[in-house]
Amino acid sequence: MQSPVADRRPQSFDRVLSSMCTEPHPAAREAAERFLATNPGDPATYETVAELEREVVADLARLAEHPAVDDAEGAPTERVTDDTDTVESAYGYVTSGGTEANIQAVRAAREQTDANDPNVVVPASAHFSFQKAAAVLDVELREVPTHPVDGNPEQAGRVDLDALTAAVDEETAAVVAVAGSTEYGRVDPVPAVADAAQTVDAAVHVDAAWGGFALPFTDHDWSFADAPVDTITIDPHKLGQAAVPAGGLLAREPATLDSLAVDTPYLETHAQATLTGTRSGAGVASARAAFDALYPDGYRAAHERATELAAWLDTELRQRGYEVRPRDLPIVAVALPESLLAALREAGWKLSPTAAGEARVVCMPHVDRSALEAFLTDLDRLR
Repeated sequence: MQSPVADRRPQSFDRVLSSMCTEPHPAAREAAERFLATNPGDPATYETVAELEREVVADLARLAEHPAVDDAEGAPTERVTDDTDTVESAYGYVTSGGTEANIQAVRAAREQTDANDPNVVVPASAHFSFQKAAAVLDVELREVPTHPVDGNPEQAGRVDLDALTAAVDEETAAVVAVAGSTEYGRVDPVPAVADAAQTVDAAVHVDAAWGGFALPFTDHDWSFADAPVDTITIDPHKLGQAAVPAGGLLAREPATLDSLAVDTPYLETHAQATLTGTRSGAGVASARAAFDALYPDGYRAAHERATELAAWLDTELRQRGYEVRPRDLPIVAVALPESLLAALREAGWKLSPTAAGEARVVCMPHVDRSALEAFLTDLDRLR
């Protein structure tokens, strides 16, 4: 009997323009297959993938300029030993994606605050995972506005610092900055956000789930070295070109991960700081393989290529009379009539809108000039 999946194929990326996932690097694909059956959630049993995870955390720490990174080796100076009482990593772990990492960052802030009724302050550009975090963890979510996307290009889409400063109080457990917003690719002023958080001794979390593999090749201030940031979300399965799922959570201090730990008496490892128990060894191995193949020159080249492609598409759209929103990273958000967006989707283009209705083109590694030329041809035909 033929398998029900034998004649099916995964989604082609040929017309996928709004996804923040992409085809994994060939080395990542091969590594994922080799480690399919391993579980980094039980590191004392699955020792090889546990070591790979520690290396991935070191890779991510290097990208985010973690203070514990040894400049000579590019790895945290304090590495996890094979002591089975040790939580998976002192400085982070490979999550299922940005949602889990953001939930865990909020959870750590809640566990470490003295507030009786904790709240978390986020910009309106924050990912919807923070709504999940607030619901699951029973904390108040305070959403503050961003500057209008059709206003001052310098501020458009970034958090309104005055509103954020007014929203924090003694019950604020964490303040969130977005470094590469999902809709517009904007980067909040992280040092200024951190200043506001420090007035009430709140934790600072940076959501760089998508932007984290591009920001090191820009002049934006977003990392542990740029501000007193406590936690960062950064996902290898996005611009890192690892296989899905492979997200990432980094913490400045080991105490942050310790605050998340629970006892695991029936595993060889005695404590676990992760949200999920069993995790993907495939994602861990693929993240390590992708980083080894692409850091730094491959990631830099991919970012430069995407930036040039976004600028070209921006020019083409403006010449056609469309409004294109300001951006910091290569996401092109263009205001299209709702009927035209629907027609493009009917023609097979995988486009998703912003909350305000603009079409989003995310210049991922699989998006090339020929695909965008075909998109523009359909745009002209259907308008």
